[in-house]
Amino acid sequence: MSETPKVPGVKTLGIRLPDGLHAQFVMVAKLDGISLQDACVRGVELYVEKKQAEPDFQARAATALEEIEREAADRKDAIQALFGPTAQAGGASPGTAKKAATRPSPAKG
Repeated sequence: MSETPKVPGVKTLGIRLPDGLHAQFVMVAKLDGISLQDACVRGVELYVEKKQAEPDFQARAATALEEIEREAADRKDAIQALFGPTAQAGGASPGTAKKAATRPSPAKG
């Protein structure tokens, strides 16, 4: 199985289309003189723009953001709890910093 090379800042998306829709999509892209990839990007851009224009979109996005922030705070608290009550604001205990400072440097060569 071949792997697509990773490009920073770009995600790969595989989609399944019914045969008839795929045939139309190929023809529309061909008539516009663009690749299927470019047609997909344009389609996604239009979809996002349409959703952003919906009256309740901002409220739904704000609710989703609040949930993400709650989950992130819960995860941060869980990680900090792993260090015990002596954990510093930076997230590492004093012993962790000391251990890191006393580790030998990797050999250069």
